[in-house]
Amino acid sequence: MPNRRLLFIPSIIFFILAAAWPGILAQELPFGENRLDKNWSGLLKVSGIDLQIIFKISSGPGKTLQAAMDVPLQGAKDIPVDKISFENGRLHLEITAINGIFEGKVNDVFTEIDGQWTQSGMSFPLLLKPIETLPQFNRPQEPKRPLPYDEEEAFFENKKAAIKLAGTLTLPKGNGPFPVVLLITGSGAQNRDEELLGHRPFLVLSDYLTRRGLAVLRFDDRGVGQSTGDFSKATSLDFAGDVKSGIAFLKNHPRIDPKKIGLLGHSEGGIIAPLVAAESADVSFIVMLAGTGLTGDKIILLQSELISRADGEPEEQIKNNLEDTKKTFAVLKSENDQKKAEEEITRILGQSFDRLSEEYKKQQGITRDMIKTQVQTLFTPWLRFFLSYDPLPALKKVKCPVLALNGGKDLQVPPGENLAAIEKALKDGGNLNYVIKELAGLNHLFQTANSGSPVEYIKIDETISPVALQIIGDWIVKQTGGEKND
Repeated sequence: MPNRRLLFIPSIIFFILAAAWPGILAQELPFGENRLDKNWSGLLKVSGIDLQIIFKISSGPGKTLQAAMDVPLQGAKDIPVDKISFENGRLHLEITAINGIFEGKVNDVFTEIDGQWTQSGMSFPLLLKPIETLPQFNRPQEPKRPLPYDEEEAFFENKKAAIKLAGTLTLPKGNGPFPVVLLITGSGAQNRDEELLGHRPFLVLSDYLTRRGLAVLRFDDRGVGQSTGDFSKATSLDFAGDVKSGIAFLKNHPRIDPKKIGLLGHSEGGIIAPLVAAESADVSFIVMLAGTGLTGDKIILLQSELISRADGEPEEQIKNNLEDTKKTFAVLKSENDQKKAEEEITRILGQSFDRLSEEYKKQQGITRDMIKTQVQTLFTPWLRFFLSYDPLPALKKVKCPVLALNGGKDLQVPPGENLAAIEKALKDGGNLNYVIKELAGLNHLFQTANSGSPVEYIKIDETISPVALQIIGDWIVKQTGGEKND
């Protein structure tokens, strides 16, 4: 579940979009200059983090330039640059997808571009220099072809929502029928591999489970990749409907055992899995990876406090941030008139801004213009639903076997509070067939971590701890009566 700290912590930066980027737009150069044909790299200093930005500029057909942008630390690659102009030594780049603009002056020998990055009302200096080699991630767990199992493109329809969903079904060799696990992504627009921050957890997980004799279906969220629909207007309830459509598809597949269909959800997916299982007799087991047992507002407040502290923010600032976030959530949950809610939240954030020291504002790159941007991001159907949703009633209705895992260093879904709530709900509902485990040393992505801060995710080579993989695989094989098949 992505960190959703709200008040004056410049999470700018870029949306991590899993869908394929559209084509790169070429712009004609007025002077036919081609010395910009390089990979240009610079560092944005944001909240104490050096964020590398790369613009890949190359010649297109005729006297044109084309460009794309990478943000390696956020796993974003080939973001299209929509507008390019170079005139009188000044370079102008516009990136519509993230509301970003770069303006810079190119020196006479084309070795530096000294400029400014502007995004959503915030502006930061950015000095670009050429680099010879693009950064590469080491992801040793990702499978390499040829694969010892079958892959099929999977397409199914959520008729109620009038959308089509697309994914990949991996199956062991043979006719089956095989037990199957349907994977449910975490919050944010995710592709079928749950790709984020240079990692593809669901690709690694599906490979591991299929090698152990289990079929696995993973699919693009609505509006992502090859799936249709509008992600921005959907809530967890809508995503539950997409999962039900996936179950219907699997029930009719000739190589799938319809009596052995399980769900595995990560983060928000760990909310959706019990929501579906509580209503569907077709679900034979569920796995909750960093699923929640608390309401969304409590989750966000907890993660905000823990991550802020891990990132070294001043205690007084953490305290003020939490108080203002509580006030903001209260308005979102109680005021139905959006205009009035926007005005009240703007007032709350304005007071928060005024309390900050000038030194802190400068250090963090915080401006008053950020208030309007932050207010606009709050009024989404997803957030309003998530803040109030209580997962416990659905958990009490789940009668199938449950495996609930959390990393001991998970700062986004803290294990102590959530695992205890999940266990109590299952027990109160009369479900005694469950396993609850906190896995020491693992973060929200189930990587072996140091602090557990999201800043570490992309820096860790490991995508999923082998310990976590084995626990998941052993438990599912036991529930389905399958055998390990390496």
